Amino acid sequence: MIEYLRHMAVFALVVDEGSFRAAARALNVAPSRVSETVSDLEAYLGRTLLNRSTRKTALTNEGRIFYNRVVEMVRSAEAGLNDLNALTIEPVGTLKVSMPAFMSSSGLARTIGEFAGAHPLVSLSVDFSDRPVGLIEAGYDVNIRVGWLDDSAMMSRKLGEEDRMLVAGSDYAASRTKPTHPKDLEGWDWIGYDQRQDTIAFERNGKTENVAGRSHLRVDSVDALYTFTAQNLGATVMPNHLAQRGINEGVLQRLLPDWQLRPLGFYAVWPDKSRRESLALLFVRFLADNYDRACS
Repeated sequence: MIEYLRHMAVFALVVDEGSFRAAARALNVAPSRVSETVSDLEAYLGRTLLNRSTRKTALTNEGRIFYNRVVEMVRSAEAGLNDLNALTIEPVGTLKVSMPAFMSSSGLARTIGEFAGAHPLVSLSVDFSDRPVGLIEAGYDVNIRVGWLDDSAMMSRKLGEEDRMLVAGSDYAASRTKPTHPKDLEGWDWIGYDQRQDTIAFERNGKTENVAGRSHLRVDSVDALYTFTAQNLGATVMPNHLAQRGINEGVLQRLLPDWQLRPLGFYAVWPDKSRRESLALLFVRFLADNYDRACS
């Protein structure tokens, strides 16, 4: 079987690329050679793996079962090569990354700075926006996303979490009766955030209370959320690193400290191209391995 491992990798590439011709271009060989390789594999297995036509190829039932196993084998081998390459090769190239603007002062941003310092031959471009951006459409290599993963065709890895805090402007909070229960906040003014539902879930001792904040002001930027909250326009929920800054400066006050909010999960998302070592994969590994230390 060992002599057919390369045949299996070629078969998987044909499936990934969608045709013999596309796979041949990726391998820089003639299409006839790719077709012959897959035919040899089918002869060895005694099974038809691909239905061929002049326009396209399609997996047979046997081919679909076999492909799932072959992909595991190929990715495992690629991971091993990646680990070795990461130890011996200084990365070179360009990397385009997007992440939420409110994370520009976070521990994750500091970790990205460490990556840039550790790999001076990598040209790193980081775009900050609180609005969701397309990964492939906008030409990004990696997206850092917070709390939402909707690209089933993409690879993803959780990098870490950050707690959130319910706060209000100090003067605004002083003008209201101190809340002791989430329901006490229903009559408060709220500052809404476009990337978050208005209903906020609070938890304590296994019990959940939902509060629908009455937003008389909405923003699409967490930095703006901070600014307007500090102007005593209402209450809101924001990441701990921003909320703590306002508390330290005396412009924000924490509310309901005995109640917990669901933390924000940070994820790296990148295309699965089934290739050997890529800058995107190296970058994601670096973030995952160093995030906790940078945030401590």
